[in-house]
Formats: sequence, C-alpha cells, structure tokens
Amino acid sequence: MTEKSGEKKKACASRKKSGQAKKKVKEKQRKKFDVSFYHDWCKACGICMAFCPQQIIQADKNGKPMMTDRDKCVGCRFCEIHCPDFAITVSEQKPLRRQNDV
Repeated sequence: MTEKSGEKKKACASRKKSGQAKKKVKEKQRKKFDVSFYHDWCKACGICMAFCPQQIIQADKNGKPMMTDRDKCVGCRFCEIHCPDFAITVSEQKPLRRQNDV
C-alpha cells in the first residue's frame, strides 16, 4: 500500500466520523432559555453584559440590559449568578401548549 492511498483512507474515515457526529447533533434538540430582567431592581451596572459569553445582553437607551437574540442563549446563568441586585432570572423554556388543551 502506498502512502497516498493510506492517507486517502484516513481522510475518508475522518469524513465519515464527522458526518456521523453531525447527524447526532442534529438529532439532539438544543434547549432554549428565557431570560427575565427586573428593571425596577436593576441599577444598570453592566456586569451581566460583561459576563455573557455569547454577548447577547446589550444596553438599551436607558442603560438597562436587554436581550438581542434569545435563541443564542446557552443557559450558562453567568448573568444571573453575578447580578448584585438579583434582577435576572434564567429559566428553561417550556413547550407551548396546544390550543385545545385547557
């Protein structure tokens, strides 16, 4: 067996493995999170904005925090843990109820 054919087999095997990994990721649904800000308690210190690893918490026109893209939240709760005013709550999104459920 030549070196080139051995390299080709390794490359094909690695592509197959990465394709299988992508399929597994697609099968598993990512959890979504709701982030609630209690603006009456918030003093606009900016700690939540600084600690957000996804950088999706930005200041509004009054300097208070707001979410720019809720779907990108990974639920790490860094904002909730580091908020000195306890003005942030992160919770997992519940599935929507069907209309015929009472």
